[in-house]
Amino acid sequence: MQRDIVQRPGTTGASAGAQPVARTSLPGNLLAPSAARRFVAAALAEWSGLGLPAAVGFSERLSDDAAVVVSELVTNAVVHAGTNVELLFRLEEATEDEASALVLEVSDHHPARAVRSDRPEDGTGGEDGPGEPAEYGRGLELVATLAERWGITYRTGLKTVWARLPVDDWNPFPDARPEAGFQRGLRAAELLAPTARRALRDDADWAGRGALSFLAEASDLLAGQLDEDIVAALAGQLLVPRLADWCAIWLEPETAGRAAVPRLAKVWHVDEARIQPLRTLLEGDPLRLPERVGTGPVSMPWPGSAEDGGQPDGIEGVALAYRITSGGRTLGAVLLGREGIARVPDEVTALIEDFVRRVGLAVGAARAYTRQATISRILQRGLLPSKVADIPGVASSLVYEPSDDGVVGGDFYDIFPCPGDRWCFVLGDVQGSGPEAAVVTGLARPWLRLLAREGFQADEVLVRLNRLLLDDAMEAAEAAALMVAAAGGQHSADSGQSRFLSLLYGELVPLSGGGARCTLVSAGHPLPLLLRPDGTVRPAAEPQLLLGVMDDAVYETQTFDLAPGDSLLCVTDGVTERRSGPLMFDDGDGLAQALSGCAGLTAEGIADRIKHAVHAFAERPPDDDLALLVLQAQ
Repeated sequence: MQRDIVQRPGTTGASAGAQPVARTSLPGNLLAPSAARRFVAAALAEWSGLGLPAAVGFSERLSDDAAVVVSELVTNAVVHAGTNVELLFRLEEATEDEASALVLEVSDHHPARAVRSDRPEDGTGGEDGPGEPAEYGRGLELVATLAERWGITYRTGLKTVWARLPVDDWNPFPDARPEAGFQRGLRAAELLAPTARRALRDDADWAGRGALSFLAEASDLLAGQLDEDIVAALAGQLLVPRLADWCAIWLEPETAGRAAVPRLAKVWHVDEARIQPLRTLLEGDPLRLPERVGTGPVSMPWPGSAEDGGQPDGIEGVALAYRITSGGRTLGAVLLGREGIARVPDEVTALIEDFVRRVGLAVGAARAYTRQATISRILQRGLLPSKVADIPGVASSLVYEPSDDGVVGGDFYDIFPCPGDRWCFVLGDVQGSGPEAAVVTGLARPWLRLLAREGFQADEVLVRLNRLLLDDAMEAAEAAALMVAAAGGQHSADSGQSRFLSLLYGELVPLSGGGARCTLVSAGHPLPLLLRPDGTVRPAAEPQLLLGVMDDAVYETQTFDLAPGDSLLCVTDGVTERRSGPLMFDDGDGLAQALSGCAGLTAEGIADRIKHAVHAFAERPPDDDLALLVLQAQ
């Protein structure tokens, strides 16, 4: 059973079976809208190249409309559904009843959530709080205006929003002059505004430019930034000279309280020689707008004017301020000015308001990332030993490179002394990442030290650690996941597997004649490799069951002598599973081949050679933690 909701006059659904068809699946994140626009542009270019009859009617206007519609529909799906998005784009040839048309279908997997398209007439009282315009709904007004008709189709487990754009010369803005593209852009600004706007008028700064394209590209640029100062810099350069002659952006500090003073993050002017004088003028008076003013424009004195307490410089105009918000919190303010005019048209102030709202979302996302990365670094320092022990008669070299994604990884290492003239070494990898994996890492390393120093043999250490993982670690990891969810965050999809741990555990006992006796046990971990001085390489352990899978698992050890000149290489899967397209670094015993060429090198030289080989295997940087340990008998 399916149900169609049609929002414009016409047929009750998007017609089926049209050709040609292009389809793709997009991730449910902020990069999806830009990917959707690129996909639609590529499909249009391909269909035009095929010489299809319907493609003859393609125009720059149609391409722009399709990009705007798909951007709004995908954004709506990502923001309000939060699932992966399925995009279908098809070209319908003309029939006796209808002209040729482009049909866009955007589907998400959360059909229980309605499409947000209704809002109060005054634009207030939405989810963003009293006095602030609702964040939703204006995108679908754009879709309704640009599309001939559009609608929503509900199916089991799927909600599809579709829009039909005619390929012929249909014009949604019949009163606009064809040579004045900016009229269409300002009409879009009126649609985006939270309240009704008065009639449009020419604006020289927007001649030949489209507001829709500006907002779409601005969202694209701002969404990918993870530093709030870069967001402020980009925002300033996007505003000037398109919408203002100068602007200044203040950002509130992360610490709450009225005592905190906003900092002037960016000043930009169409005349670069006037940037520093303007900054000097503004620095002494931080801008902080009261909460009651909402997110709309607030008239401000012209900087340096008599009204502002300064001396007129002979140049004045209109100065407006906007509050930067995200999630109901004030993050700063934007002050901008336009010289030589008495007032800024309502259509432009509404467009700036929407732009500043996007700046707020970008600043909020950048701050969330910074907090997460800071917590990750602090956790990483606490989870890893501050210093590894030196083993008598054995040189060691350790390489540890966490992935640069701002998320706590599950790789850890340790080298520590034990009673009985034993030296223990550990290389482990908790399945998954984030807080859940960090909890298991934080428990496993001290447990290992405790069990080893209590005199348990290597196989007994792993048996007891396995039982602990199936008990305490799982409970702690689940508690961490619940805390993340309660705080409004997202824990990793594989958090239920965070108790699983691959581990290489070994003991070294120095021998009187040189070298050391080595005892190893590998639980679901990449096998260690033994390099002899003549360049031969062999695995030094047998594969055994991952920790945290079965409570009655038993483990067996392998013992051998590490003779002077022998080297033992231990790695995590960040080395063996380093990818270059469909290939992995260890395919065809790639790691063993790389190690065989390290004969004669010191422990440090071997570690450096393997690290460089892993990095050189693919053009992109590693996307997983990389850890390797080399032990070389003297």
